[in-house]
Amino acid sequence: MIRVLLVDDHTVVRTGFRLLLETVSDVRVIAEADSGETACVRFDEDKPDVVVLDLSMPGMGGLETLRRLRARDKEVKTLALSAHDDAIHARRALKQGALGFLSKRTAPETLLEAVRMVAAGQRYIDPKLAQEIALAEVGGATLVDALSEREFEVFLRLANGAAVPKIAAELNLSTSTVGTHLYNIKQKLHAGNQAELTLIALRAGLIER
Repeated sequence: MIRVLLVDDHTVVRTGFRLLLETVSDVRVIAEADSGETACVRFDEDKPDVVVLDLSMPGMGGLETLRRLRARDKEVKTLALSAHDDAIHARRALKQGALGFLSKRTAPETLLEAVRMVAAGQRYIDPKLAQEIALAEVGGATLVDALSEREFEVFLRLANGAAVPKIAAELNLSTSTVGTHLYNIKQKLHAGNQAELTLIALRAGLIER
């Protein structure tokens, strides 16, 4: 029996994943969490075999959650999920220690295959992204790779046109902290303004036109 902890801030999404995973006899969802903070608590309490973790959540976010879970248990088996199907999100998740990465846009039955492989200690990468990730690794680090996990989350929101106060509210940060992140992001990406950040994100395939 593969015991799963589901982490996603949307109740409807968690319900859908639970119903899908429990259509088979060898997988059982033993706990759910709607934030990274709650996920860390449930992980300590329930000791799941696999953590299915959404990367885009309010609060400390999926990547920071992954880092903290790894600090608790180096052997934690995590399958990262994202609405973004680009190599950069996948690479960052794998770099933080996720065993698998799956786009939410893939066929539902793929989730079962991915969970089973991760539970067995095998790496699973969305087939559509595997080649792109390999090419990116051969090509070396991009400018975006220089961003910290929190800076990356702020960068994506800025690139999508969000204002500093809104980003602060979504990530539970002060506006001054987000302002500091904005300054550091522009320095690292050699961008002069928010429009240039949007252009960088477009060219990297992180957002759609």
